[in-house]
Amino acid sequence: MRSARLLLAAPLVGLASTGWLARLPAQADPDAKVKGGGAFPAGWHVRTDKNRPTADVKFVRAGGGFHVTLGPAVVLWRDVDRATGSYTVAATFTQTKNPRHPEGYGLIIGGSRLGDTRNRYTYYLVRGDGTFLIKRRVAGDSTVQVTNGWTPSDAVVKADSAGQATNQLGVVVAGGTVTFLANGKEVYTARAAGLDTQGLVGYRVNHNLDVHLGALVVRKR
Repeated sequence: MRSARLLLAAPLVGLASTGWLARLPAQADPDAKVKGGGAFPAGWHVRTDKNRPTADVKFVRAGGGFHVTLGPAVVLWRDVDRATGSYTVAATFTQTKNPRHPEGYGLIIGGSRLGDTRNRYTYYLVRGDGTFLIKRRVAGDSTVQVTNGWTPSDAVVKADSAGQATNQLGVVVAGGTVTFLANGKEVYTARAAGLDTQGLVGYRVNHNLDVHLGALVVRKR
């Protein structure tokens, strides 16, 4: 009987090792409850996906940058942070804790109407398993993939056993192309004409993450 139980358990171990647990439906990983949320630094705007309540979003100044502890996934921006023409935008991100399953954090560019359902932007995220993702968000909170899902890259620092990892992310818009960088190394390049590139820039952090956000740096080229 004992050997039969081991045989039954073996397929589940295999599924977990191939990421099956990370692909559990959203119902298995509901937005966390967060103490002290709902109040944000002056000048900053916060919008959750599908405009969920912000009571479980804690977004505070910390260590020359900011710190977010989430519930729902968010986009964070200021009206003064706009980038047009040719530019570079960059920030350093430190994931501080293990999430229940891998989730992404990173930059947004080309933002418009970020406060309502007609919001548009391009976003570039990395996550603790050493992968990155590039997507566009278009009207109605729907998305369009740029990369073919989450893509492995040696340039992305993986989280350690405590869930901690630091990644410096950058996006360069110049010469009709958009180059996405992780820790100074190119991970992907796309035609600017196929992306939203002109407009607001800021941060995006997916749900249930605890992340330190370095200062957002925007430079004309």
